[in-house]
Amino acid sequence: MPLSPSSSAQNARASIAGKLRELRDSAGLTGHGLALRTGFSESKVSRIANGRTPPSADDINRWCVACGAEAQAPDLIAANLQAGEMYVEWKRLHRTGMKNAQESVLPQLAQSRQVRVYASNVVPGMIQRGEYARALMSTITDFQNTPDDVDAAVASRLQRGRYLREGNRTFALVMEEAVLRYPIGGKAAMEDQLRYLLQVMTLPRVSLGVIPFGAPRAMWPLEAFYMYDDRMADAELLTALVTITTPSEIAAYSKAFKILSSMAVYGPLARALIEEAIATLG
Repeated sequence: MPLSPSSSAQNARASIAGKLRELRDSAGLTGHGLALRTGFSESKVSRIANGRTPPSADDINRWCVACGAEAQAPDLIAANLQAGEMYVEWKRLHRTGMKNAQESVLPQLAQSRQVRVYASNVVPGMIQRGEYARALMSTITDFQNTPDDVDAAVASRLQRGRYLREGNRTFALVMEEAVLRYPIGGKAAMEDQLRYLLQVMTLPRVSLGVIPFGAPRAMWPLEAFYMYDDRMADAELLTALVTITTPSEIAAYSKAFKILSSMAVYGPLARALIEEAIATLG
């Protein structure tokens, strides 16, 4: 079955709901009793206890007070906030434009020693060129109907490229061959982008692989994802960015990346696919 990148957030929500149920049970309260102490409706108590409604910070605080567990409120509120940040809608992330979202990636790159990227749709951000990035971000801005700060966002995105050459971190990048063929921007933008991939391949700490169209599929195409060491992964969905930190899910993405990497070609064979894509630009 396909990986479910939203399950980390769901698991975190379920864990919080479970802890709130434990507090209620430890206090010897029924749903009705808790509703009386908190002023919630019984249906709200049930929805929170069963993880159907995410509680607010005030909800958690009132629940803990009602159960005589005020000391546990700060940790539960913090965990609830973290769970809410695991699944962030792009429109919310880009509500003031795309620049801030681009800059938020830089600390993850700076802190990582190994970065693994699987790209099924567009060239990974850290190896995008200016006109390619501009065309892509303009399309995203139009689709999401968010503020247009594309020029500033492009400048911020291009900063990621310096990490390819700085420090001792390594990059393992795997792309579907389709990424080489999707025409993002005009011919000049695509040619510039593809030729840059040929340069990136020569960098000493970068491995760039391409999964050919005809490669036997040991793994189905997935959503694009970025892995930062073994501590977290970001999966890019149409409507949201999902941050994954649950160890079991990190392991699943690591396994998937290993399989996808084994399907890719490298070196001269990858170079030939890129050069072929350039030639088809006409």
